[in-house]
Amino acid sequence: MPTTQRGLTAERVSWGIDGQLILDDVGVLAPAGAVTGLLGPNGSGKSTLLRVLAGVQQAGRQAASGPGPTTTFDGADLRALPRRERARVLALVEQDAGTDLPLTVLDAVLLGRIPHRSLLAGDSDADRAAAHTALAAAGAQELADREVGTLSGGERQRVHMARALAQRPRLILLDEPTNHLDIAAQLHAMRVLRDLAADGVTVVAALHDLNLAASTCDHLVLLDGGRVVAAGPVGEVLVPAVLEPVYGVRVDVLTHPRTGRPVLSFDRG
Repeated sequence: MPTTQRGLTAERVSWGIDGQLILDDVGVLAPAGAVTGLLGPNGSGKSTLLRVLAGVQQAGRQAASGPGPTTTFDGADLRALPRRERARVLALVEQDAGTDLPLTVLDAVLLGRIPHRSLLAGDSDADRAAAHTALAAAGAQELADREVGTLSGGERQRVHMARALAQRPRLILLDEPTNHLDIAAQLHAMRVLRDLAADGVTVVAALHDLNLAASTCDHLVLLDGGRVVAAGPVGEVLVPAVLEPVYGVRVDVLTHPRTGRPVLSFDRG
């Protein structure tokens, strides 16, 4: 009997605007219970790909006569799921999803519980407990009573993470989750992603910092010009022969003395 592929699989994903192709026949495999890093220079298509995978943007067809794009999670077609059901499976953390509404942080995090209750129900004690647990996990518990509009960029980033954690997804997509964060907060955020993966969640995170990717990720997908140019284990993607043509810099790869993971050094060359 064939086994069901666990994790996220996307094939033939293309997307463009005003005649410009932003994603060109992209394929992605993100294993379950692992952190997959989505890498690439500015403009390579990382944010667009995440939004297409989440269903926020619709993928285009590669060709009128050929098969269209597919996005499956644990063998189920994500694009075919009703929005509410998809929200029980998938959470998207964008770079800065601001709001003009006078929401407290706790109320913003409680939005992540909406897919799990009936449409007319208010917040239950279980919802509030889940929200406080998520705030604590994201390192944002002390912000619970603040209004979202008064927060710094780094504080908002932690609140976005907490809202996604409160959603308790099996697949989480994150666009630059360490954006605006100081070093300690960056390391905390990446530890949260590792903990999620250890619990069986499929994690896909767009990252600019290649050393954060090297220290945290299990699997990498490298984009350039809207196409996948490399994908696989960290040690196979973070090598000079792959990175130098994409980033236009000289890359030296060292080995961390404690973890054994790659440490990258860059020079204009």
